[in-house]
Amino acid sequence: MGRRCRLWWPKQLSLSKPSFSGSNFLLGWFVSSSSSSLDVVIAFACTELAFSDLQTSLQGILHDTNGKMPVLLQDRSKLCLLGQFASDVGSRNAKLFEVGTEEDDQCQSSSCGCHKLSGSLEQCRQIFVGNGYWIQMLRDPHQQFGKDITWIPKLNHIHWNGEIVSRCDVHLIFYDTPTYGAHHFSLRLWNSLDQVKAPLRKPKWVHELHQKQPLLVLDTVILAINSVSAADKIFKGCLGAKKSFLRFSIIYMFLGFTWQLFSVLVASLSTLFYVILQFLYRLLNYASDSWAYIILVKVFSSARINMRIRFSQILYWPIFLQDNGMRSQSSVEYAEKAALLKHSMWSSLAVDVLLGNLIGLALLYHAESACIGVLKFSSDITNELLRSGCVWLMGVPAGFKLNTELAGILGMISLTAIQIWSTIWIFLGFHFLYVIRGLAISGIIFGLTLPAALIIDLIALVTVHVSTLHWLISLLYSTQIQALAALWRLFRGRKWNPLRQRLDSYDYTVKQHIVGSLLFTPLLLLLPTTSVFYIFFTMMNTTISLICMLIEVSICIIHATPYIKVFLWLVRPRRFPSGIWFEIKSVWSQGIDSCEDIDSPVSNMQSEQDITEEKSSVVVSFLHSNFLSVGQIILPHYTKVLSGKPRTLLATAAYGVLTGRRIPSTIGNDLPTFPWMLIPCKEYWRLCYDSILECYKT
Repeated sequence: MGRRCRLWWPKQLSLSKPSFSGSNFLLGWFVSSSSSSLDVVIAFACTELAFSDLQTSLQGILHDTNGKMPVLLQDRSKLCLLGQFASDVGSRNAKLFEVGTEEDDQCQSSSCGCHKLSGSLEQCRQIFVGNGYWIQMLRDPHQQFGKDITWIPKLNHIHWNGEIVSRCDVHLIFYDTPTYGAHHFSLRLWNSLDQVKAPLRKPKWVHELHQKQPLLVLDTVILAINSVSAADKIFKGCLGAKKSFLRFSIIYMFLGFTWQLFSVLVASLSTLFYVILQFLYRLLNYASDSWAYIILVKVFSSARINMRIRFSQILYWPIFLQDNGMRSQSSVEYAEKAALLKHSMWSSLAVDVLLGNLIGLALLYHAESACIGVLKFSSDITNELLRSGCVWLMGVPAGFKLNTELAGILGMISLTAIQIWSTIWIFLGFHFLYVIRGLAISGIIFGLTLPAALIIDLIALVTVHVSTLHWLISLLYSTQIQALAALWRLFRGRKWNPLRQRLDSYDYTVKQHIVGSLLFTPLLLLLPTTSVFYIFFTMMNTTISLICMLIEVSICIIHATPYIKVFLWLVRPRRFPSGIWFEIKSVWSQGIDSCEDIDSPVSNMQSEQDITEEKSSVVVSFLHSNFLSVGQIILPHYTKVLSGKPRTLLATAAYGVLTGRRIPSTIGNDLPTFPWMLIPCKEYWRLCYDSILECYKT
């Protein structure tokens, strides 16, 4: 079985004009999947002159650089010297990727063609060769590859576990170096969630599929490519690169002083607001045992939850702006995710406040018109729907002959409750204008979600007479249904066993059958009358619940929408990769002069096809990414918040309607919650100040 090698080459190394003096050192990662397969990820190149001024050993610099790389990458591979990269000026007519002659001797510089180095560098090279791998690359500026690539490197030979391999199948892959804010590579969806629960026992082939070594190697390679920029920056920083003069310029000092003043101002304002919130929090805790507090919590439950979420978001903004450390910046993918997490909260808060200002100002300007419209709408609902509906049910609704006495009793109770609540609503209507203005002001200050939650509680409060009547009628209806079901089991000679949750046989006496018959007949004849009133108030209560649920879903959408991701996707969609693919440009076989160009892109599975020839071959391709659509970015956030609640809610509501049980009025979404922050004011001020300063440094 022949040797195979994939060379992941940064495109910018082949864009600059090569020099014909000296040689460069290639640094990167060796990733081996088997004894005959090797991935070489070239990160960057350094000249021999850069190593001449080393104050410490190269091994120490590499150790420090590896210590700041992702932990997963450290476990699988280490950043090291990959080999040498010299100019090939001897053979102008050499074939592309022509390899050197094989030698049977041991690895010596004179026999294999590696350039001897001076001093400690030669000792370091011998250490890496002895540890397993070392590559010798050549470059010829006379060999170009289209407009994108100025020249293509040639693999001369590889020191492969003590052997000199000069002929092997080579796959040269050009990639654009990932940079923060521009692009990176990823093998999977960023926001993928496990929507389907896995079974307890998986088939054996599933475990084997997840443990396939090539997938693990490709994952390591992509992780290494995403860490190239950080490795280059850290390594050259350890070499003692000089800082830019801009750091010491007057403009930079002025900007730094201005930012410090801004940090002091914002931290002081945030601390003042923090003190006010802590005072209100302690005051509410002091009054938490009173009956007034308990009633207010139950009445304004939705507003209380959203108010706590809003205040927690305001308190926690310095926590989210804190720098996550160098480990999050070691990979471009990690840095992108950390930045999105950092800016997700303030973007959600900003959009919420913006929407609250737009709707709040409009509502505040048209407060009187809105008040008149709401009062007129409630009056029409009460008179045209509730009162007329109850009177209609007391007669002959849709031609059905109901029990006159029972219909009269239920109708009079309903009309009395409606009249009492209408009288109370008339007195409250004089102050409803202040409620409208309060909702508008709360939206301007705290955002749209808080007045929306208040509207849910107000709707539940002003329709309490409907929910109360529905509860009474449903209690009567469910009791009647249960009694009829128990009497029907009596006629069948069956009895419900609550311990075993099943029906058992039971011998009833004659007296029990007679009493059951006497009870079953009137209950069955009165069921249509009860059902008509139950259906009417169920429709009314369900409509009110649906309106509240729609408002609650709107609140969830406002909280869950990743605004910063949507904005960045509109500006630069390359920041959201989803899988990779290879565009194969050319395929060469050793000993064949002609090359075949392939312009159409192919998938990564096609690019890894084996070339079943005895001679070694070379494949040249470019690494590309697929990108997420805006729907793929947003949908997982909505799914996470709702968590399949609408489907469960629909089944629960249908069961409640049929059996007369309580219908849920909320969807029970999973809104973001945080524990209340209780730290000293000085510490909170310092936290805000440091968070803003770190934003300037990054």
